[in-house]
Amino acid sequence: MIRPGLLAAAAVLAVAAGIALIPVPKATPDFSRHDRTTASSPREGTTAFRDTRWDELMPENWDPYKALRELQQGMPLIPDTDPRAVERLKRVRDFWNDAPTNRKFDGATVRIPGYIVPLEESKSGIKEFLLVPYFGACIHTPPPPSNQIIHVIARQPVHGIHAMDTVWVKGKLAIERQDSTMGVSSYGMAAVAVEPYVSALRQ
Repeated sequence: MIRPGLLAAAAVLAVAAGIALIPVPKATPDFSRHDRTTASSPREGTTAFRDTRWDELMPENWDPYKALRELQQGMPLIPDTDPRAVERLKRVRDFWNDAPTNRKFDGATVRIPGYIVPLEESKSGIKEFLLVPYFGACIHTPPPPSNQIIHVIARQPVHGIHAMDTVWVKGKLAIERQDSTMGVSSYGMAAVAVEPYVSALRQ
């Protein structure tokens, strides 16, 4: 029996829901579903970094599932390799790559938690990476919508942090599209600090 061509679409749906397709430790936080962030008060004489949730980077009323619902409507049982299945999946990918941004965050100084996807790594550390909201994004699963990916350039190479480690990143956001081998990002950041993740409730 031919398996439905929705297998590939199901993988994309898993990404949209923030579900990694490999086993994940129970303690692994999923920042796409909820952030354990709280309002933080900057110390006197320091820059105010606003604790930011990932869903804030999406415009209100933007629905990342719209293309998925359209994909599923009236789709016959066809194999994954069928040109119709490939074309429909491409439409979803294009919809996510062109995801709109929240203009309020253009130039905002923020602190946001996430997972590291290295783009440039050397003996001195990681200088350039993607920040993503859930485990496995861009590495073990297809990339999330572009408004859920931040392209980060660290002020100094980061030591002791590896792919899929959880971190807090502080810096100024900019709305700028970048297309890397690991995914399309709608935001960029010049990071002034990259620190191991600790729940804000414990700080």
